[in-house]
Amino acid sequence: MNDGDEALALHALGWILADEPRAERLLGMTGLTPEGLRASLGQRATLGAVLSFLAAHEPDLVACAAALDREPETLAAAARRLEGLEGQDA
Repeated sequence: MNDGDEALALHALGWILADEPRAERLLGMTGLTPEGLRASLGQRATLGAVLSFLAAHEPDLVACAAALDREPETLAAAARRLEGLEGQDA
């Protein structure tokens, strides 16, 4: 895993949490509570879930990538690496 992937996921999480409906959708789709999210921020699975949440909804993926000055595929690839899916078809 690349430490840059973790940092990218944390930046993406900040972008997600800046919008309450999007933040609520993240919690709903991942099954995390706000407390659970805070407690698991250092875990690879949580960070991968954050980026996978974006990758699953292209408008958010594109908007977040633009906000972070990255390519959408960069976020999607980081999600695959964090989830241990690198090298597998998306």
